[in-house]
Amino acid sequence: IGEIACRVIKTCKKMGIKTVAVHSDVDSSAVHVKVADEAVCVGPAPTSKSYLNMDAIMNAIKQTGAQAVHPGYGFLSENKEFAKRLAAEGVTFIGPDTHAIQAMGDKIESKLIAKAAKVNTIPGFDGVVKDAEEAVKIAGEIGYPVMIKASAGGGGKGMRIAWNDEETREGFRFSSQEALSSFGDDRLLIEKFIDNPRHIEIQVLADKHGDALWLNERECSIQRRNQKVVEEAPSTFLDPDTRRAMGEQAVSLANAVKYSSAGTVEFLVDSKKNFYFLEMNTRLQVEHPITECITGLDLVQQMIRIAKGYKLQHKQSDIPINGWAVESRVYAEDPYKSFGLPSIGRLSQYQEPLDLPNVRVDSGIQEGSDISIYYDPMISKLVTYGKTREEALKKMEDALDNYVIRGVTHNIPLLREIIVHPRFVSGDISTKFLPEVYPDGFKGHMLTAGERRELLATAAALYVAAQLRSQKFLGDLSRQWELCVELDKGVHMLGVSRSGNNYTVEIDGEKVEVSGEWNLASALLPITINGKHRTLQFKLRVLSNLAASLSKHMPEKVPEDTSSILRSPMPGSVVAVSVKPGDNVAEGQEICVIEAMKMQNSMTAAKTAKVKSVHCKAGDTVGEGDLLVELE
Repeated sequence: IGEIACRVIKTCKKMGIKTVAVHSDVDSSAVHVKVADEAVCVGPAPTSKSYLNMDAIMNAIKQTGAQAVHPGYGFLSENKEFAKRLAAEGVTFIGPDTHAIQAMGDKIESKLIAKAAKVNTIPGFDGVVKDAEEAVKIAGEIGYPVMIKASAGGGGKGMRIAWNDEETREGFRFSSQEALSSFGDDRLLIEKFIDNPRHIEIQVLADKHGDALWLNERECSIQRRNQKVVEEAPSTFLDPDTRRAMGEQAVSLANAVKYSSAGTVEFLVDSKKNFYFLEMNTRLQVEHPITECITGLDLVQQMIRIAKGYKLQHKQSDIPINGWAVESRVYAEDPYKSFGLPSIGRLSQYQEPLDLPNVRVDSGIQEGSDISIYYDPMISKLVTYGKTREEALKKMEDALDNYVIRGVTHNIPLLREIIVHPRFVSGDISTKFLPEVYPDGFKGHMLTAGERRELLATAAALYVAAQLRSQKFLGDLSRQWELCVELDKGVHMLGVSRSGNNYTVEIDGEKVEVSGEWNLASALLPITINGKHRTLQFKLRVLSNLAASLSKHMPEKVPEDTSSILRSPMPGSVVAVSVKPGDNVAEGQEICVIEAMKMQNSMTAAKTAKVKSVHCKAGDTVGEGDLLVELE
């Protein structure tokens, strides 16, 4: 929520413009509220009662005498009614006019306009699909696979891929429910699904005087559930001719709807560099910082200037590609559950890696902030910049290693793996990257034998350093320690010897040298292992020999029979329950639907069985691990 508000406020301060933040009651101490000059509460936590509550926001505008509104992204940023109401009050909407929002916000109309403007489009049905049976008929005509998506949609909400009639019926039902709850509009359309494409978008900038520019592309192919995870600019895939062709089509579409402001035209690009118009986002994109890094333009400043009626200051030939920028979206999500299911909690420790050169962090939170079930789980956008892609990626590695987030589960382990993966490094990517590289889901970093030794040696050295600090060994003048360290259920006997800040650890006959300052109060520990520099964040559990020998008598927790017990995989609210005690269910049959952070998730039966008991009803709020339904 607050991330984009903080970003806009930063540019306003630079331009000498005073700002008013709006917030829900649970966000009253949010960062964007603190950095704005004034703040107004617009309602309780649920978005429909606060951030989507137009009456309350219009009142806040009147009350403060605000002259303009920057809608950020999400919420009301692409809502034509909101833009109309602002215009009626004589308040400037920092974005395009209502005609462009309406034309591009409707995926059906936008496709027709794109076709007329000679923009390449995907084969599909140019109309609203009435019901599930009509969806099946159209899908048959286009040919599977098809994509069913909300006409008013965006952000991966209300989208389903179907490979057969059954999936089309189910996809139609889910997409229309999700579209209704996310956008208040359940109209759907169907088009051919292009298998294995890249997602490449073009940033455009247009003024109210008929001039428009394209500011190069952003490669956004690394996605999960149609939401972007890692983005970069430029793309490794485009040659100058394809880039120019895409840029010119994007500008021609912007001109066709008399677009003014910053906007983004998204394309799907196949392996042969054919590109097809996907949609136009009539707002600032989440990933705009990477374009700012390679062009040197402040897009928020450009939007404000354009809204005020100024002409563009640049010509197309002025727009450079300087260097390379990469953005990682840092989410409060558990990456081990379908590449990221939302996680909630309080940030007990939070430290951004801003002391590193060429690192930018756009965030709207701080230590002590709460990540709640009401809003998007994004913590920040971590951006690194370099002269070359290699340099930008190396900086991203360091930045992720130096980012401290405690109190919520986060996706840094997944981001860290993606940016060093050979396929990603070589630029061999598509929107299928994550499911192809991790077909069984993300399991975390797989340690090599050398890394295991380094980790064990560091744990041992760290333990001894901590013990020495607490003076436990003071009476014992020996420089030798025997320790037992457990890693992944394996137990290792280690010998440690010390000389000043240097430790020599012997593991299975091999020696590892570990040295460092050992500042144990810091969340980050820079150390040298066998001459290589490493940055560590750590949690240790070390047992004395006696405790280690007794621990084998501790009873093991028996894993639960997950086929008979359905628990909520994340915190959220129950939208629907489709079974009652005594019902017979088939394997894969839907039992209930949980909504969390604006995404609906269908919970299905793991086996064919009778329903023994139901522990939730529609409207309930559930926590992660809460019991929903038991089968016999």
